[in-house]
Amino acid sequence: MTEYNVAEQFISINGEGPRCGTLSHFIRFFGCNLACSYCDTAWAADFQSRGTAVTAEEIHRTVLAGGIRNITLTGGEPLCQKDIGSLIELLTSDPRLSVEIETNGSVDIAPFAAAKNRPVFTVDYKLPSSGMEDRMLLSNFDLLKPGDAVKFVAGSRGDLQRAKEIIDACDLTAGCSVHISPVFGEIEPSEIVEFMKEHKMNGISLRLQLHKLIWEPDRRGV
Repeated sequence: MTEYNVAEQFISINGEGPRCGTLSHFIRFFGCNLACSYCDTAWAADFQSRGTAVTAEEIHRTVLAGGIRNITLTGGEPLCQKDIGSLIELLTSDPRLSVEIETNGSVDIAPFAAAKNRPVFTVDYKLPSSGMEDRMLLSNFDLLKPGDAVKFVAGSRGDLQRAKEIIDACDLTAGCSVHISPVFGEIEPSEIVEFMKEHKMNGISLRLQLHKLIWEPDRRGV
């Protein structure tokens, strides 16, 4: 029976993305295949780090005991976990739960998007300042639905310009929600708003990381 390497589980508000401001039960896994320059969960990026080894059934029981309907699988990169499909299938098959997967944009979501009980996806697109843009898998965009989201984390005006290019080239707002968030401490939200106004970016939402405004920016478990 597969055991997943869980870094932490906690209940908090969703700090960004389409469910921003709503409660969610977060399950964070160790291990990420990217190394973004601004990563705020770098402590969870090492596949060799050992957290709590738990089975899908144990996770399911913990989720039900917590009483929160929204479930967020995050990381690290959750889709890099061995046999993660089995956990996703178990959680999504429970009609009491609504499952969101936060994924970094470099892993093929096709096997999970085609599932009978499909989760919601929040897919990152890593902009130039991340140092990881060449790892992005644009084919993921073809699999997104209106309940899904693409998230751009921008650290500069150059990042914003690149985000606009991708949004326009892929016609992203026609198929899913699209959000832009600032790299915390690198760009002012007001600059993003001015860029959106300048380029008449209809259908785009600015998302601030609420958990970093409510609690200390580096605090875990929130």
